[in-house]
Amino acid sequence: MLVGVISDTHGLLRPEAVEALDGVEHVLHAGDVGDPAILEALRTVAPVTAIRGNVDVGGECGRLPETELVELGGMGIYMLHDLGALDLDPMMAGVGVVVSGHSHKAEIERKKGVLYFNPGSAGPKRFSLPVSVGLLEIENGSRVEARVVEL
Repeated sequence: MLVGVISDTHGLLRPEAVEALDGVEHVLHAGDVGDPAILEALRTVAPVTAIRGNVDVGGECGRLPETELVELGGMGIYMLHDLGALDLDPMMAGVGVVVSGHSHKAEIERKKGVLYFNPGSAGPKRFSLPVSVGLLEIENGSRVEARVVEL
């Protein structure tokens, strides 16, 4: 199963981001959506699971959950915006992937058998960091690989 991961759009959905997500079976938005129209546009690509980020304080985006646990391709994926607020032990909870955003810096790390994935920021360019989205490839609920796609 191919899963698209996007974060920190801050009200800007670039056409290049939509193009990079073409062909995914599900999209995860890890917060700081900034405008509910972004989620509607992403739903034209694939079903979307989204969480609230620190800029999502009002309206439809403000009503998104702070965290979400989804199962995709047989793999448990825990979503939260700021990895520093992680409130559970993913391995003990049976989670294979932790998806986060917030830092605007793409990161892929494995700890104790859990993949920690931040796709970076797909919205307005911030700092000197590249603009990016991510892809998760899940095989039979037992193997997952992540990659970052710079836009």
